Amino acid sequence: MSCAACAVRLEKVLNRLPGVQAEVNFATGKARLGAGPGASPAADILAAIRKAGFDVAPEALELSLGGMSCAACAARIEKVLNRLPGVEASVNLAAETARVRYTPGLADPAAIVAAVARAGFSATPVAGRDREADKARKAAALEAEARWFLIAALLTLPFLAQMVWMFAGDAGAHHDELLPRWLQCLLATPVQFWIGRRFYTGAWSSLRGGGANMDVLVALGTSVAYFFSLAVVLLGRHDLHVYFEASASIITLVLLGKLLEARAKAGTSAAIEALLRLQPATARIERDGQWLEVPVEQVVAGMVFMLRPGDAVPVDGEVLEGESSADEAMLTGESVPVAKHPGEKVFAATVNGDGVLRCRATGVGAETLLAGIVRLVEQAQGGKPAVQRLADRIAAVFVPVVVGIAVLTFGAWWWFGGELAPALVNGVAVLVIACPCALGLATPTAVMVGTGQGARAGILVRNAEALELAEKIAVLVVDKTGTLTEGRPAVLEVRAAAGVERDTLLRLAASLEQTSHHPLARAVVDIASAGGQTLPAAEAVRAVAGRGVSGSVEGSAVLVGSPEFLVEEGVTVPPGLLEPLLASGLTPVAVAADGAVLGVLGIADPLRPTSKAAVARLKALGVRVVMLTGDHPAAAARIAAEAGIDEFRARVMPEGKAAAVEALRREGRVAMVGDGINDAPALAAADVSFAIGAGSDVAIEAADLTLVRNDLASVADAISLSRATLGKIRQNLFFAFIYNILGIPAAALGLLNPVIAGAAMAMSSVSVVSNSLLLRRWRAGRD
Repeated sequence: MSCAACAVRLEKVLNRLPGVQAEVNFATGKARLGAGPGASPAADILAAIRKAGFDVAPEALELSLGGMSCAACAARIEKVLNRLPGVEASVNLAAETARVRYTPGLADPAAIVAAVARAGFSATPVAGRDREADKARKAAALEAEARWFLIAALLTLPFLAQMVWMFAGDAGAHHDELLPRWLQCLLATPVQFWIGRRFYTGAWSSLRGGGANMDVLVALGTSVAYFFSLAVVLLGRHDLHVYFEASASIITLVLLGKLLEARAKAGTSAAIEALLRLQPATARIERDGQWLEVPVEQVVAGMVFMLRPGDAVPVDGEVLEGESSADEAMLTGESVPVAKHPGEKVFAATVNGDGVLRCRATGVGAETLLAGIVRLVEQAQGGKPAVQRLADRIAAVFVPVVVGIAVLTFGAWWWFGGELAPALVNGVAVLVIACPCALGLATPTAVMVGTGQGARAGILVRNAEALELAEKIAVLVVDKTGTLTEGRPAVLEVRAAAGVERDTLLRLAASLEQTSHHPLARAVVDIASAGGQTLPAAEAVRAVAGRGVSGSVEGSAVLVGSPEFLVEEGVTVPPGLLEPLLASGLTPVAVAADGAVLGVLGIADPLRPTSKAAVARLKALGVRVVMLTGDHPAAAARIAAEAGIDEFRARVMPEGKAAAVEALRREGRVAMVGDGINDAPALAAADVSFAIGAGSDVAIEAADLTLVRNDLASVADAISLSRATLGKIRQNLFFAFIYNILGIPAAALGLLNPVIAGAAMAMSSVSVVSNSLLLRRWRAGRD
């Protein structure tokens, strides 16, 4: 909607529909709908809105899920949700969350939660998340897991003694008599039905929802072993072996695996927890002339707060008084403190240096930069790179296929061997060795750790797909101003006329320019001030917009401006002073006093100190660097030469940048890095886009990755992180696939005891998560 008239027209369209009462709010862009008897269905309402020339923006919903035990569960929930009209969902097994986008009118949160419940799982909308409560809930769940495992282990321990006795004795002896069979049954029963009831509950919920998960495999395998053994005991068949130790040991080992997995998974979100711990719980605010300590939640925008030496900044703010420095490494990854003066910004969770600062709060709660970083990281952690699609497809059919293989194994051993016990053991081993968990955890755990490490290094990933694509960047297109350069003019060369001292030239020029706020004027003042010069006051100052300024300094009539401006004032600048600056792509600012030329200042946007090393590092990573700029060719050539860039294009307009990116895409995967509004079209056209954190909001919104630190080296870090993360994902998928490819046939051929199979299954998921945690060794600046 572009105007109030649009809102009125849409309201009329909706109110014409049978049984619909609509009220459209132009300010919020939302419509409130009431439905009476015989009201039009949601699909007709949406069709009417679109026919009127409007669209319905999808809304986002995050769900906390319960009851998932493996990748098959995640695949089942995802399938159920994506079948709903107007719903697009992605489920993260590692984080136990679902990110849902739904079209209002076709779906709503209540219907989405109900669909998850019908599939046999629980779902709770996450809004205004209480992180402390989440942390306490997870800690309690981990403690409960440990308690259940401890009880199961105590009940299973006697079976371990029996198994050691059996392996140590003669093959023909009935060593199961070490534990009377009635005692074995007594020990195994609570493990099977009390401690192991979660597997029955999970299996029933999964089957009732039309799917099958790991709980089905565990419940089926242990039940077969338990009930066969119980039948042998009740029938008094002393000639047959009992497998109470197998059923109890399998459940205990699976619980051990779940416990270790939960502890390892807790480490995948360590980066976010570390960021959040940096924000202080209280703030020192000014109220009625007094300083009070209040909880940080009570701080609102506009309040004045104080930072003492060493204080952590409670909220985002602007410095009003004082001078200090701030350690912003947690935001940018840069260890060098940043100077803070009045007018500078401070950010929540950074640390104040030695000075005292009086600041005004500008961003609190969810509006702080820290909160935005956390949201971006969590959003990326919930995404799925394309590499996971194969694992998802396999997980969806994994359990039914395994059950089929187990039935075939049981039938073949019984048919060809003629004995029930070996057939039963091998069939159970197939059920137990299979583990879809490792497949489901392979990708999300690596993505969670990788994006967390990126956040700590000042690399904010918007989605997991971007992290995957960054690995194979062939061409990096870079903007010049603000990306390769500092983004503000500076005097790079001073050429004084014969007989004129450099300090005199700068003092007279800066004295006149100090009355102006033009960027070129500030550059002249900065270089003079850096030399420690005292600037006298200028009088009778007259500025000519876009040309220059004139006035009286120390009794002399001074002119400062473009060479053309001086010509207009009757002063000609010698070509020998101008031509070297023009050839170098510098903007000349001429200075004259009392009709005589004093010299020319060469002004340009200087190259960032880190850009040359960053370009060299990108080349070492095999990335071709191309610079696009709207500046004139001489300036572009100078910056390209200083940065070590071999290929550049000058005088490229914003639409031309997008066209250039499209052309380069025919030569390989293209990434773009920029910081301005004019870069947004090119950022959107690139396969992967990077926005410098100090850039415009439009550029940041269009980019896939945001670099908090204003340094091109962060692009190299992002590529390095992408390659490290994708390497871990491939390793995890290999381990998950090879485990099942080797384990299931081995069990079917009778080469694995069910207890050994249970131990292997329990450790497979732990090994995948542990391998992902090795990503925490990744550091920015290392390839």
